[in-house]
Amino acid sequence: MRVMIAEDSVLLREGLTRLLEDLGTTVTAAVGDAEGLLRAVAAAPPDVCVVDVRLPPTFVDEGVRAALVLRRQWPDVGVLVLSQYVEERYAVDLITGQASRGVGYLLKDRVSDVADFHAALGRVAAGGTALDPEVITQLLVRSRRRDPLERLTRREGEVLRLMAEGRSNAAIAASLVVTERAVEKHVTSIFTKLDLPVAEDDHRRVLAVLRFLDSTDATADRPAAAPDTTRGPHDV
Repeated sequence: MRVMIAEDSVLLREGLTRLLEDLGTTVTAAVGDAEGLLRAVAAAPPDVCVVDVRLPPTFVDEGVRAALVLRRQWPDVGVLVLSQYVEERYAVDLITGQASRGVGYLLKDRVSDVADFHAALGRVAAGGTALDPEVITQLLVRSRRRDPLERLTRREGEVLRLMAEGRSNAAIAASLVVTERAVEKHVTSIFTKLDLPVAEDDHRRVLAVLRFLDSTDATADRPAAAPDTTRGPHDV
């Protein structure tokens, strides 16, 4: 496993390098800023990058913004973000972006076992995920504060409910007494309103259902919509 490290603290950077090398991992570069990381990756892409959120010169968000650049330009390179805080504004983009494989977000203060950290790094390098439970909790709280389902029409809400039950487009069309083409249009609209980008596989459907399940009123609080009797079988 080939690893690059971007960490402004010399002690932490050198410490991570030594720990990983002692575990048999090859550290191909260890840099102190985001620009250095991007240059190093462009020259020789590794399997995974370990990136601190706050890097020079402003120590605000250079690291996580560099991580997003890595996800866009080198989607085969895993990215494991290390931070003292959950940067909600960028964490959502990092975790749910179009290149949604090979990503991790761990909080520094909660990394207490070297073997666990090395295992998480290996999962990310292999295309898996490694998310701190606190990160997940904060992102769920954020999604509940701003319910994305409020943007859906009543019919789109009905379609999403049936998607959450695992029904195919054909089964949804039969249940709602509309054409399958109409269901496809509603599903596309749902993806757009939930800010789910186009992808080569079906993970958008899964993400849409997850957002439905994570919504505060997706089950008990949101009343079931009555069948729409004002439209015929060609409802779109």
